[in-house]
Amino acid sequence: MASVVDRLCERGLINPPGPVHSTQYEVMVGSVMYGVADDLSDVDINGFCIPAKSVVFPHLNGEILGFGRQKKRFEQYQKHHINDKQARKTYDLTIYNIIKFFHLCMENNPNMLDCLFAPDTCIRKITKIGHMVRRQRRLFLHKGAWHRFKGYAYSQLHKARGKNPEPGSKRALIRERYGWDCKFGYHVVRLIGEVEQILSEGNIDLQRNREHLKAIRRGEISQENVEKWFSDKEKSLEKMYEASTLRYSPDEHAIKQLLLDCLEEFYGSLENCISEQEGGTKFYDEVAALVHKHRPLHQ
Repeated sequence: MASVVDRLCERGLINPPGPVHSTQYEVMVGSVMYGVADDLSDVDINGFCIPAKSVVFPHLNGEILGFGRQKKRFEQYQKHHINDKQARKTYDLTIYNIIKFFHLCMENNPNMLDCLFAPDTCIRKITKIGHMVRRQRRLFLHKGAWHRFKGYAYSQLHKARGKNPEPGSKRALIRERYGWDCKFGYHVVRLIGEVEQILSEGNIDLQRNREHLKAIRRGEISQENVEKWFSDKEKSLEKMYEASTLRYSPDEHAIKQLLLDCLEEFYGSLENCISEQEGGTKFYDEVAALVHKHRPLHQ
């Protein structure tokens, strides 16, 4: 499938900053990715790009982090409600700096993991670097996912119970039709189903429970049943968390190496950008040498 970002740029519907033009991975996320979209669903696009080398390694331009006026660095480009009349679609677009993308995935941010584990049919653009990350996506998973996903699920449950949505909004229509916000309700079940897969299998199939999610979204399952299901699952997943063989925290060394491999594939050699010497001793050795060189002779 053709890149949505490229198409929107060609039609002049977006004018993103330079880094976005080096997007390496672009997928459809949201209801399309979960297999529950309807004709009224907007299309959400997420992905990551690689900015200029000086953005990732600012010291190459002589900048000292934390000293003086700090330059604003590219972290993400976000644009909502992009109306593509020709395609008869409305898009919400977010493209991240690869550094931020890796960091959020390493923290097991549910939205970022969903993007990383999107079905192949949802991929709109993927480069060699995108494939490098996809092949090792399970590297990002760890037990910390349980706490993050549970927190997100509680947030969605709170919103599902909420009152007084904006009159005439989609949320108001959903609540008027079904008596509760079942769209938030299906996200509760989706999140818990995903983290169950993470803890038990170390993997995520985002469309495995789509029929259950569709039934909730259609209002065929009551709020009471969804809340009872959530309560029961929470208890069982606490036990699964303890029994899971996943790491308790991310393997930062392995993830950093994957990131460096991606950057080296894009920029070429990183020999002059980073030092592999452990503990940063090379830096301190160089500072000590400078101090010694310029020390007064009679000190």
